[in-house]
Amino acid sequence: MTANELFNKAATALNSAQLLFQSGDFDGACNRAYYAMFDAARAALLVADGDDGVLAIKTHSGLISTFSLRLVKSGKVSLELGKSFNKVEDLRLIADYKGDPVETEQAQWAVAQARSFVEALRALSAI
Repeated sequence: MTANELFNKAATALNSAQLLFQSGDFDGACNRAYYAMFDAARAALLVADGDDGVLAIKTHSGLISTFSLRLVKSGKVSLELGKSFNKVEDLRLIADYKGDPVETEQAQWAVAQARSFVEALRALSAI
């Protein structure tokens, strides 16, 4: 999978997150917002590293750690975006596994963060 394909996948997930939020499915919106960020992070790492080794990362925590180490700690991506990636993952875990409902404001924040994240990483990657 190429970085451009991953960014397109992220854009699709972001659109889905917005639609789910508008329909009142806040858990689903958080899930899709996270996956928009996840795919954008994979794409940005692909561009930054110049190889497809990032595609072999098997876990969410592994991808987040690699993203933090290679892009946030190096200063290529802001600390704020790195933190939002972690927080949206936390909301996705609550939505998908904990059974607790995600509040409207949390879902709205997650979708907005995902939009900022995807746009920033696409601009950084010039794709």
